[in-house]
Amino acid sequence: MLRAIIFDFNGILVDDEPIHFELFQKVLKEEGISISQKDYYARYLGMDDRGCFKAAYQDQERKLDEPSLAGLVQRKGRYYRETIEKRIVVFPGVKQLLPDLSSRFPLAIASGALRSEIEMILQTIGLKKYIKAIVSAEDVSEGKPNPEIFLKALALLNQQNAGGQPILPSQCLVVEDSKEGILGACHAGIKCLAVTNSHPPEELRKADVVVNSLTEVTVPFLERLFP
Repeated sequence: MLRAIIFDFNGILVDDEPIHFELFQKVLKEEGISISQKDYYARYLGMDDRGCFKAAYQDQERKLDEPSLAGLVQRKGRYYRETIEKRIVVFPGVKQLLPDLSSRFPLAIASGALRSEIEMILQTIGLKKYIKAIVSAEDVSEGKPNPEIFLKALALLNQQNAGGQPILPSQCLVVEDSKEGILGACHAGIKCLAVTNSHPPEELRKADVVVNSLTEVTVPFLERLFP
């Protein structure tokens, strides 16, 4: 039986992956590293900012110490905050789906984005009240495909369900757009619904089900995934 749903954020609720690419590319260019859009979507999409910068430096065989990495993340975060308020785009179906689902299931967000970014956008688009728990980049030691972020989100939902029957991973669903996120859900023992917002369906085959848009998703549709 389905009892909880964990959403990714970027590329699932808000269409800001192009912005993340632009700013990731901008910061790296300032450091003398060039990446293409093709590289970003094939290699880095789904990683948190720390993971993206570490991977980019490793790919260029350049060293990156912890203070320098923190500085890159902070710089990109500053650029993001300056940009996103003018360019927030919510994916079709999201503003209708989350209120509907939240009346039936506790909802969480598990995202490699910074908490300040997630909360600011949720507040701006009027959806913050439907989310019971948020796990962000600051809350985990490793980003996706490590399952830590999903297991922490589920643990937070269970803390709010104190005294009730614990929600098991097998009773939860992750909603993702990235290959790394799908693998993380699999490693956590949680079923995954993938949306083709960032990758074609053939690249999302490890998900339990793939849809083209959240407009296709309803409560009965999700419940049928948990016979």
